[in-house]
Amino acid sequence: MKNHKILLVLGLMLGAFSIAHAQGEQTITGNIISYGTRGYSGLRTGNFTLRVKSWTTEAQAQRFLGLLQESGQDKVLDEIRHEDVGSFSVNNNLSRTVNVARRTTVDGKIFIRVVFERWEQFAEIRGGYRSLDYPFGYVELTIDPATGKGTGQYFAAAKIRWKTDKKNGYHVEIEDYATFPAKLSNIKIENRN
Repeated sequence: MKNHKILLVLGLMLGAFSIAHAQGEQTITGNIISYGTRGYSGLRTGNFTLRVKSWTTEAQAQRFLGLLQESGQDKVLDEIRHEDVGSFSVNNNLSRTVNVARRTTVDGKIFIRVVFERWEQFAEIRGGYRSLDYPFGYVELTIDPATGKGTGQYFAAAKIRWKTDKKNGYHVEIEDYATFPAKLSNIKIENRN
C-alpha cells in the first residue's frame, strides 16, 4: 500500500510558528472528499465539523514532541488521551475528542493542525490488522484570515514519527495509512479572532 507522507520540519514546529490565542470556541466546517480503500473503491463526499475550545500551548507541544523523540508515538498517544481541546466529526457520526490543536500564522495565512485518537473499527481490532499501527486522526487546514475560508486535508489513520535524514534534518513525519488523504474544501471558520 502506498503511503502519503508529510514532513513537518522541526524548525516550523518550534521556531517559526507563533500561536494565535483565540478567545472562546471556534467552529470550522467544510466538505470532505475521501478516496476509495480496499473495501470500497469509489469516491465519498460528506461534511465535517471541527470545534476548538482551547489551543494546545507551546509548553504542551514541546512536552509531546519530547515524548515522541524519546519514546515514540505510543507514549504520545497515552499522554494526549487525557487532553480535551475540542471535537471533530464527519457527517452524522459521533465526534472524537480533539487532543491537540495548534493554530499558527505564517506569511499571513492561518495554519491549524489537529491530532486526535482516531475511530477504530471492530473488525480491525478483532483481526489485529496493520492499520492499528496508525492510531491518530490528523487534520491540517490552511485558512485566509481575511475571508475565514480555506482548504486542507484529513488523515483518517495516521502514524507519527520522529525522523532524521540528510535533506530535512530532524523532523516530525506524519504518514497516512491510506493511499491519499481526504481533501477538505469549502472550509469556513466561525468566531474568527
